[in-house]
Order: sequence, then structure tokens, then C-alpha cells
Amino acid sequence: MDILTARGLVMTYGSTRALDGVDVTLRAGESVAVMGPSGSGKTTLLHVLAGIVRPTSGSVELAGTELTAMSDARRTQLRRTGFGFVFQSGQLLAELPAEENAALPLLLGGADRASATARAREVLARLGLAGLERRRPGQLSGGQAQRVAIARALVGRPEVVFADEPTGALDQATGQEVLALLTGAARAQGSALVVVTHDPGVARWCERTLAVRDGRVVQEFRAPLTAAGQP
Repeated sequence: MDILTARGLVMTYGSTRALDGVDVTLRAGESVAVMGPSGSGKTTLLHVLAGIVRPTSGSVELAGTELTAMSDARRTQLRRTGFGFVFQSGQLLAELPAEENAALPLLLGGADRASATARAREVLARLGLAGLERRRPGQLSGGQAQRVAIARALVGRPEVVFADEPTGALDQATGQEVLALLTGAARAQGSALVVVTHDPGVARWCERTLAVRDGRVVQEFRAPLTAAGQP
């Protein structure tokens, strides 16, 4: 089932055309890499698909609801509920323990603290962090902190998770471990996953890759079924 559909996306900044007629379709539970060099338009595409910015023209629909017609307030609410985000630096709050960092989307959405932290603990345990729930980011390794960021992205059972260079700040071995957890956990709960990267080694963890250059999708290819998620 298609969960996110974008048609004819154009994004201009002055005379610069960051996106130039991009079409994207995501299926529930599918993992897709958006790969390209710096300045290719891949991060702009993520921002448009996630409703962070409106495109100059074109449409984005999540489960039949058009994001581009929503108010800023409604799109902000959607980013707390329908979408999850993993960033290169994690962007955890230093003063909060892991379980509260992971529970933030639920707490901001109005959930009570007890149920939000219980759900956060469940996701943290699934990501191998049982026993570390009360540690603050400064007490965690880089890989552990990024797992907390993944837990935060998944805690609300979002329809789509967006990951922007999620292993860029990690060494190769830790990065591979984090990618295995991210792709496996998103697939297990049926969330579509979009990974923005410049690294073919990261893209190989996804079932499908969109190669972006000069604001256009110039190539699309699928990983072999036996190799998806197992570089």
C-alpha cells in the first residue's frame, strides 16, 4: 500500500532550482535511500516530503491527505505523530535521560508521562538499551546515543521515518550496527523509512535507492532481495 506520494515537486530559491519535477512514492514498511553528492537536492527533498517546508509547486500526500494544503500548525502536529526523525548528530537533550528523550514526541503530543516513558522503555529495550534508560546523553557512547535517537523516531509508531545522514558522526563499525537496528526496527513496526545519504554503503541497507543530482531523480534501482539490509 502506498503511504506517501509526491508529484511534480519543484523547489526554487531565487534563481536556484533545488528540486526540478521530482516524483516519489513510498510503500508502508519500505526502506528507500535518497543518495547524491552535496548540493544535489537530497536534503531539500527530505524537508519537502516531511512537511518541514512547502514546495514551490507540486504535491505531497500522506495516506491520501495532502500536506501542501495544511496550515503550518497542522504540519507541525503531523511531524510529531505521523513522522519520525533521526539526524546525524542525534539532537538529544543533554539534561534528559534516555527514556525521556525517547518519549518526547509522545509527551509533546499530550500523552501522560507514565505511558509515554513505558512505551519509550519498550522501544529502547528492543534497540539493546535495557538498563541504560536513566543515563543522559553524555553518559552514552555515540552509537548508544544514536539508538536513543532512533527510539525517539519510532516511539509514536509513525507512518514514515526520515533519517538524514544517520551514521555520519559514527565510525564504520558502529554505523553498520546502527543501520541494522534502524532498518530492522522500522520494518518490524511497518514504518516506511527514508534515508538521505551520500554514501553507497549506507544506501545498500535500503530496499530501493533514488539517485539525485541537480534536483532530479536521475536513477532508481533496487537492492537484491537477499542483500537488502545485509550489505
